[in-house]
Amino acid sequence: MYKNFLPSEFVKSVFDISPESLQEKGIRGIITDLDNTLVEWDRPEATPKLVTWLKSMKDAGIQITIVSNNNELRVKSFADPLGIPFIFKARKPMGKAFRKALHLMDVKREEVVVIGDQLLTDVVGGNRNNLHTILVVPVANSDGFFTRFNRMVERRIFRALKRKGYVTWEEDV
Repeated sequence: MYKNFLPSEFVKSVFDISPESLQEKGIRGIITDLDNTLVEWDRPEATPKLVTWLKSMKDAGIQITIVSNNNELRVKSFADPLGIPFIFKARKPMGKAFRKALHLMDVKREEVVVIGDQLLTDVVGGNRNNLHTILVVPVANSDGFFTRFNRMVERRIFRALKRKGYVTWEEDV
């Protein structure tokens, strides 16, 4: 039961993920969440540091697709200026959006990582689709209404995982 909630990796932020480390693992594609993973949920555009990170991935031949539960306007207005394909209203953790992203990038499951800030959507969705999952610390301390509820549930899951000895990193989420 707990395996669906355990990310394959845990890092502080996307900036701790280098193109070289992904290439060493044979990774050719990234499925990433948007809000509180790449930028704060209420920030309309990418920061200069994020633009540089995204460019480094593209320069390394690593494709990126944003998969977000948010609405089309939010995701499109963020992704279009960056030239990044996206899937909105993804209904994560359901699998359809993850499979669509794999198809868009034309990559195999073992060539993809899922990056996100939430256990209940990003990690569970990626794990249920047999994808390598990377959990990041949320970039903002505030959340939208539904995410606040998810965070409360996630804290309980983290405590249970920690008691069982499954969590081997500092609990920063």
